[in-house]
Amino acid sequence: MSAQSKSNKKSSKPNIVEAYMDYVLEHEHEPKSVYKFAKDLKIKEADFYNHFGSFKGLKQHIWDSFYENTLDVISKADGYDEYSSREKMLIFFYTFFEVLTANRSYVLFTLDENNDMTKNMTQLKSLRKHIKNFAKELIEIDNDDKQISLLKRNESVFSEGAWIQFMFLLKFWIDDNSAEFEKTDIAIEKSVNTIFDVFDNTPLEQVIDFGKFLYKERMQ
Repeated sequence: MSAQSKSNKKSSKPNIVEAYMDYVLEHEHEPKSVYKFAKDLKIKEADFYNHFGSFKGLKQHIWDSFYENTLDVISKADGYDEYSSREKMLIFFYTFFEVLTANRSYVLFTLDENNDMTKNMTQLKSLRKHIKNFAKELIEIDNDDKQISLLKRNESVFSEGAWIQFMFLLKFWIDDNSAEFEKTDIAIEKSVNTIFDVFDNTPLEQVIDFGKFLYKERMQ
């Protein structure tokens, strides 16, 4: 490999992300500056800024990557396009938390920096949009199949409910000490089935109130 090729590899987005994740786990803190991080990585500071505007942007990108990896995996599942919305939501959460488990040390570290889940919303901001859009698209498909308007689900409310559900599951997974995180899998199954059942049979305002209650209880 030529010197130029090695340099390009070091300054690539995946390599910078991997180096950042390794750095924070080895040093137990974020790099002091982009300049110092780039110097340690033996790349130019400008190479970092070609991909990210700051460490904040890099951390958001990591969560985006978890989401994109999840979509890539589930889209390749046999018969995925024929799955019901409920089944697609189940496989999404199962797969997403498998991705998180593969990166558990980093996830626990980055979420524990503030020791307050609500303060981590900055790095989760982009992920929130992705999950809400994913849920919204599922409901749009379902609503297209419903002829009676009263049977249609409110897309914005359902998508917000999916985000609240994710935050509940994330905290559950963080605290889960079961082998292979079996309890998280159970929580995913029960919560997804429950939220779909509830949305079919309960006024929307009560769904959101119930979701907020679960979230607050789990966060305490």
